[in-house]
Amino acid sequence: MRVNIDTDRCKGCELCVRACPQGIIDMATEINAKGYFYARVWDQPRCIGCKLCAITCPDIAIDVSVNGVQYEYFSY
Repeated sequence: MRVNIDTDRCKGCELCVRACPQGIIDMATEINAKGYFYARVWDQPRCIGCKLCAITCPDIAIDVSVNGVQYEYFSY
């Protein structure tokens, strides 16, 4: 699994941080081009591919790439 966050699109709402069941997303200490602290992934290998971060992102700044087995908690 790979979580890709478009840092320039992120407005720092932290919804993805709260949505991640693995707790692998936090907020950066740097700011993006819009002046927001953006979300970042700090422990990529722990991602289970649930895509809850991408679903909750109001700015569509998160994309989850899945290779191999994908765990699906919900049928979207």
